[in-house]
Amino acid sequence: MKLTKNSHACVRLEKDGRTLVIDPGAFSEEDAALGADAILVTHEHPDHFDENRLRAGLEANPAAELWTLRSVADQVSAAFPGRVHTVGEGDTFTAAGFDVEVHGQLHAVIHPDIPRITNVGYLVDGSVFHPGDALTLPGRPVDTLMLPVMAPWNKVSEVIDYLREVKPRRAIDIHDALLTDLARPVYDRMLGPGGPGVAGTDHSRLAPGETVQL
Repeated sequence: MKLTKNSHACVRLEKDGRTLVIDPGAFSEEDAALGADAILVTHEHPDHFDENRLRAGLEANPAAELWTLRSVADQVSAAFPGRVHTVGEGDTFTAAGFDVEVHGQLHAVIHPDIPRITNVGYLVDGSVFHPGDALTLPGRPVDTLMLPVMAPWNKVSEVIDYLREVKPRRAIDIHDALLTDLARPVYDRMLGPGGPGVAGTDHSRLAPGETVQL
């Protein structure tokens, strides 16, 4: 399986000639959803769900399908009958040849005065976990964790503790569009081998468009 990191929280997975895209939001490339056979969206915030990008992907490939929570599905299902599937915690399904498990229920707390919305994470092929906007524990060993490093709802100590709890073999930064170039080396030191992260976890930061073979 090949993983391509797009900008911010968007990830593209390719296997056996088919492509799955997670969270093509407004902070990601305009063409983030193009070429997708399946699209997964974790929640409704615009940096994870951009309706124009999503529609472009579904219109470009009439066989492409979307799996997401109800708040997103309700906004696009009428335009793509039979191609939009609503999921929640505990669901399992196959999308474009990828086996997917759904974990989590709520977005992380931004502030007590801001109501929490629904958020789900996706474990793909029992290997790659994308938690969306929450520090959800998948409840099983994870080979590759997509690690949300910088957001209005987190701080680096929480990210480190999350990394320690999940203990993946590999952690790749996501949710990083708001992280300046000046701050990136600081986060690398905190989350990498020389910091208080997890011994045995390979932490890496990919530039938009960069790929790794899993």
